[in-house]
Amino acid sequence: MLSAHSSLREKTLTLDTLNPQVKAVEYAVRGPIVIKAGEIERYLEEGGTKPFSEVIKANIGDAHAMGQQPITFLRQVVALCTFPELMDSPSFPEDAKWRARRILQGCGGHSLGSYSASPGVECIRKDIAAYIEQRDEGVPSDWENIYLTTGASDGIMTILRLLVSGKDSSRTGVMIPIPQYPLYSAAISEMDAVQVNYYLDEDNCWALDINELYRAYQAAKLHCQPRVICIINPGNPTGQVQSKKCIEEVLHFAYEENLFVMSDEVYQDNVYTPDCQFHSFKKVLYEMGPEYFNSVELASFHSTSKGYTGECGFRGGYMEVINMDPEVKAQMVKLLSVRLCPPLAGQAAMDVIVNPPQPDEHSYKQFRQEKSSVLGALADKAKLTEQILNAVPGIKCNPVQGAMYAFPRIFIPPKAVEEAKALGMQPDMFYCLRLLEETGICVVPGSGFGQKDGTYHFRMTILPSIEKLKVLLGKVRDFHIRFLKEYSALE
Repeated sequence: MLSAHSSLREKTLTLDTLNPQVKAVEYAVRGPIVIKAGEIERYLEEGGTKPFSEVIKANIGDAHAMGQQPITFLRQVVALCTFPELMDSPSFPEDAKWRARRILQGCGGHSLGSYSASPGVECIRKDIAAYIEQRDEGVPSDWENIYLTTGASDGIMTILRLLVSGKDSSRTGVMIPIPQYPLYSAAISEMDAVQVNYYLDEDNCWALDINELYRAYQAAKLHCQPRVICIINPGNPTGQVQSKKCIEEVLHFAYEENLFVMSDEVYQDNVYTPDCQFHSFKKVLYEMGPEYFNSVELASFHSTSKGYTGECGFRGGYMEVINMDPEVKAQMVKLLSVRLCPPLAGQAAMDVIVNPPQPDEHSYKQFRQEKSSVLGALADKAKLTEQILNAVPGIKCNPVQGAMYAFPRIFIPPKAVEEAKALGMQPDMFYCLRLLEETGICVVPGSGFGQKDGTYHFRMTILPSIEKLKVLLGKVRDFHIRFLKEYSALE
């Protein structure tokens, strides 16, 4: 018989017994403001009324959710891989069938439902290496340094896991840009590493200043051991594209201070400003000469989720890791084998991105047209966003040179700052919640990404259709002016 206390039996897992590192994790892109947006959406669906008819989610870089259409060729190849009976269908082009057959030949039992080797399907790894060599104009790439990942996030977490060790003042310090994509701060919290902030220069279009790297490094050395520097290029949430000179300085710094370099290059296809160009860290390292190229440890990351395909849901990605100690590499492969392998459909999608239709192939014309249409629209929206936001009193937006976001600085009047603090809230969180409640627009407060003390921002994606984006920006403008008037900052 059950004793009387069984009804009072406490749960084993409570907030008090929960892993404290999990409690420390914050991820603003899907944080409290987004949960609130979901509640409002449900309220509207159930017939509730608000001063707006729909919630516009500009909080996350999810292209398809915002109405972007898939690239036909990518979906054809993945469909053929998933359901090979379609190989007999005349409605699929030969160039797509050829790629699907080749991928399936690399899969166990010729099925996308099999596990692959932990680093990924061999022919896909070879295609990625060939793509990198072509992108970097001949810089050699060894396919055995390529590892397929479940989105770039999975690769970033794997590399950080290898790097975090030590106790107290010898605990690993991870240098990250501020503002940063909150995956980094979340991973650092979860692994109980030390976050070392280096601040990007907002007045200089979010450029990375080498003196700031040295300042952050020297200050951190007093309480931890900085072992790795993370760079996001093009920037998220800041949208800047780094110059070659800047990349050279970072790599020289990493070489001098013996730091592992992590280069997050998932937005490499998203460059909009004509006088900006994407330079991969690996190519720049090669051009600095063999002393650098054969010694600096570098992991570079790419993904299916961004670029012109926007295939977030496939969770496809890869990393290229160079100059890693062979014994450590064996440990990394062991770690990757524990998670078996990344999703095969995501690997297939990644393959199409690195091995798209060539000019002599049937699907080339449609593919080129779809790709340039997506990237052209993003470039137009980047310009439009910057122009409209900069015309609003109390908002200042740097040029969106690349990626998929604007990160405007907003002036929040002292009275509003006081009210937010009285509510125990960051001022920009207060601002974004008010924006959501009054207009239905969901953006992420700058405090979720990090910002200089006393400055306030929000991040919004430039992914909505141009019509919806104009509506969104108009609503932001009207709200901001009302907000300034309410807190008596505008006469």
